[in-house]
Amino acid sequence: METAQKSESRSPRIGEIAPDFRARSTAGEIQLSKLRGRWVIFFSHPADFTPVCSTEFAELARRQAEFDALDTALLGLSVDSLYSHMAWVRAIRETLDADVRFPIIEDPSMAIGRAYGMIDEQSADSMAMRSTFFIDPEGVIRAITCYPHNVGRSVDEMLRMLKALKAVSNAQTLAPEGWREGKPLLSPASDIDEDREDWFCRFVDAP
Repeated sequence: METAQKSESRSPRIGEIAPDFRARSTAGEIQLSKLRGRWVIFFSHPADFTPVCSTEFAELARRQAEFDALDTALLGLSVDSLYSHMAWVRAIRETLDADVRFPIIEDPSMAIGRAYGMIDEQSADSMAMRSTFFIDPEGVIRAITCYPHNVGRSVDEMLRMLKALKAVSNAQTLAPEGWREGKPLLSPASDIDEDREDWFCRFVDAP
């Protein structure tokens, strides 16, 4: 497994290129940069065979087609070994009736997790990490979310975030609070006629 070297010891930020890496996964060797041209949702989980993570992965598996329709690759990661990942995938299929087909990367050295700030440099384990990176087709990080180990992510919110990011990717519109696909977007304030009463918050139809 190889990770890209960072110029300074800090977590990558929104607007930066996602650190590249090459590692083993349940779908074979994965190199992040080879996924360019598609959106990527790269997410970590504290450990295999844990309750919250199992529910997250089962729901992501059930809704895989929705991410496929948005030309988006799902990519999971934890410190567990490839063999643990494979056994966990089988257990999820047998116990929760969900077939996890997206790759799950092994990171036993925690090198990838640390490169992404998913794990603190001083951590002895991964129990603090439940991070998600939304990466655009050019490899740029467009959003980051982080949950504690004892609260699961919402797949609905992951899809909402992805659709919102895609809707405003041309930088000509903004997504308002709670935006949903098909709902109006906002015009940037710099593009609005200040003689209008609603100059600071004007809704426009989504394309």
